[in-house]
Amino acid sequence: MLSEGFLRQVLVGAPVILFSLTVHEFFHAWSAHKFGDTTARDLGRLTLNPLAHLDFFGTIAFFFSGFHFGWAKPVPVDLRYVRNPRTANLWISAAGPLSNLGLGLIFGLVVRYLVAESIAVSPVVASLLERSVLVNVSLAFFNLIPLFPLDGSHVLRSLLPVEYEEYFHRFDRVAPILLIILMVSGATWVILGPIVIRVVSLFTGWTFA
Repeated sequence: MLSEGFLRQVLVGAPVILFSLTVHEFFHAWSAHKFGDTTARDLGRLTLNPLAHLDFFGTIAFFFSGFHFGWAKPVPVDLRYVRNPRTANLWISAAGPLSNLGLGLIFGLVVRYLVAESIAVSPVVASLLERSVLVNVSLAFFNLIPLFPLDGSHVLRSLLPVEYEEYFHRFDRVAPILLIILMVSGATWVILGPIVIRVVSLFTGWTFA
């Protein structure tokens, strides 16, 4: 039987996750469109409709990992339609994580304003704000892990000299397995946790023991 705490977590966290993942994927599609690739737009992914982006298992992972990681359906990108594939790949890939960092900062500034002005809010609103900052910062840094198929692998691939392309191609075959091991073992949060907490603290002004 599901606990009351878990149900409350789902009710509060679900809107935050839906919004955060949708914005993440929308900005991938938007960036690709700006660079000249209309693939995502043509497939209905250039939208803020969450149903177009959500991956069932990726969303569930957010809840069962305590909101430390999760994912949505990857936005399709065809670099044959862009002028500078390496530059385009860099910014299209980075657009998702950067959008989540931006959301985390916006929600963090709202928290700072409420505290500075001594404005009282309901426990539900306070929980939504807390989750909004934590989920978006976690989502940003999780996706920046340089392991295929995460955004970070494409960012790193675009930054390194082209002669390393073949090595990346070979490593991509085992990278998903390594990523699963990191997720299942909890190592992702061990590695990313201190970074996430530091950024959340920077955005909100909260202090953590």
